[in-house]
Amino acid sequence: MKRKCSICNNETWSFHHDIFKVDYFVCDHCDFIFKDPEALLSEEEELKIYESHENSIEDLTYVAYFRRFLEEAVFPFSKSGKQGLDFGSGPSPVLAMILERDYGYHMDIYDLFYAPKKIYEGKTYDLVTCTEVIEHLEDPLVHFQTMKEAMNENGILAIMTQFHQNDVEHFRSWHYMRDRSHIAFYRRKTLEKIAEIIGLEMIYCNDKNYATFRRK
Repeated sequence: MKRKCSICNNETWSFHHDIFKVDYFVCDHCDFIFKDPEALLSEEEELKIYESHENSIEDLTYVAYFRRFLEEAVFPFSKSGKQGLDFGSGPSPVLAMILERDYGYHMDIYDLFYAPKKIYEGKTYDLVTCTEVIEHLEDPLVHFQTMKEAMNENGILAIMTQFHQNDVEHFRSWHYMRDRSHIAFYRRKTLEKIAEIIGLEMIYCNDKNYATFRRK
């Protein structure tokens, strides 16, 4: 089966996961890996997975998890203004709450299931965050374009997702792909290609799980 890469439109090759009975497509041009579109969950099935997550601002470990992200991928690059958007905020918008409570930001939130009003339309922000979201997206370019349009001239976009290791054998047993709602997997090269296509500049990447962008 042949499929074009949904990021760079180059040819991909595929491998089959025997345990989960799913094909994954690999693009050697931009290092994008994506799940067979024929095997995606319904919105109802996807929501059921999200409903099983128990994340709270009272959970100090979870709060520390976001603080590390902010201290490494946001605050060194966010130089002015405190108007923010958390894109894909989830059932409990803990990151937005931390930014408001502890750092003086005014945050809007958007989430397909939990805050579906497109509050960002017609507005721009100093900071757009997108944490543990892009691995769920069937068409990443569309959503990155939306996030770019929500950035003001000096704004930044900070992303969190787990990067794959470009190793099929590792991928087969990787905990991150076992979440059935995770359908898209990235590396620095993938995110650089997305940035090139939509007009962003990558200004930071830790080659593990964080990347930060600004407008070109």
